[in-house]
Parts: sequence; structure tokens; C-alpha cells
Amino acid sequence: MKQWIRNIFNWKADHPVSFYLTDFFFRKLLRQNADVRWPVHFTSTIRAGINLKAGEGTFPGDSPNNYIDATNGVEVGAYTNFGPNVSVISSNHDFYNNAVLTDAPPVKIGAHCWLGSQSVILPGVCLGDYTIVGAGAVVTKSFAEGYCVIAGNPATILKYLDKEKCLAAGTGPLK
Repeated sequence: MKQWIRNIFNWKADHPVSFYLTDFFFRKLLRQNADVRWPVHFTSTIRAGINLKAGEGTFPGDSPNNYIDATNGVEVGAYTNFGPNVSVISSNHDFYNNAVLTDAPPVKIGAHCWLGSQSVILPGVCLGDYTIVGAGAVVTKSFAEGYCVIAGNPATILKYLDKEKCLAAGTGPLK
């Protein structure tokens, strides 16, 4: 019966049914994160969710305490995962008037990426496919080539990944 319900509503098997019931309560009834088109953990906040685009198999905000500010746009590729407490910030305040948000290019995160717990992605950053962001990293610049492990504050490349191994191990097509 549970599997039948999961199939009808397209619910992921790795989330308990209670996750989806809680999501319904907070997103549909209380209208928290209401402009997001997929289930979001009730402790996560997505600002300007209409500007958040996610690829197949990607559900930004489904981990606890994610903060995603998509004011200037956030694009996330297919099969990318967010750990708990991840922040993705696409805008900043004006230096002289903090009531005004500044324009910035959208944040772009590639396919098959993993953002470790408590990592922070700042405005205008572009991460290529198969980029692993270490826990607690602060990403202030782009790593558009991808296929790497980055960590630190500010984030730097710790290791390059074998592109062929990444593509062979991928869980789905790149989108």
C-alpha cells in the first residue's frame, strides 16, 4: 500500500511518509515555502522560490535547515544533493542602504554535485558538474570546470576527480 501511494504522488523512498505529510501541512496549509514546486523540509527557508530551478532528481531544501535565497536566481542541476544547514545566497545588501538588495548573476550549481553540511554558496558563484563542496566551506568564487572537491574558507580545490569515473558512476543522465 505504501509503495502504491509513493508511486502515485512520486514520493522518494528515502523520505518517510511523515516528511510528506509535514510538507503538506507547512507548504500547502500554512503557505511556508509555498512557491516551491517540490517537498521542502519544514525547517528550511526558500526565499523567492519562483526563481529557483532544479533538475531531475534534485530537491533543494529537503534537508533540515537549508536557506536558499533565490532573489537573483538559483539553478541547480540534476541529481544534486544538499546536506543539512546549507545556505545558497544569490543577493546581497547595498553597502549604504541595507534595505536595498543588489543585482548579481544567478548562482549556478551543476549536475551530480554534493553540498556538504553548513556550506555557504555566495552570489554569482558557478559550480560545474560533479563538484563536491566540503562541510563548512564558504564558496566565494566559481569552480565552473567541476569534477573537483573544494573546501575551506574561502573554498579552494583539494582534489580533482576522474571525469570518466564520475560519468560511469552517475545516477542518471546529465541535464
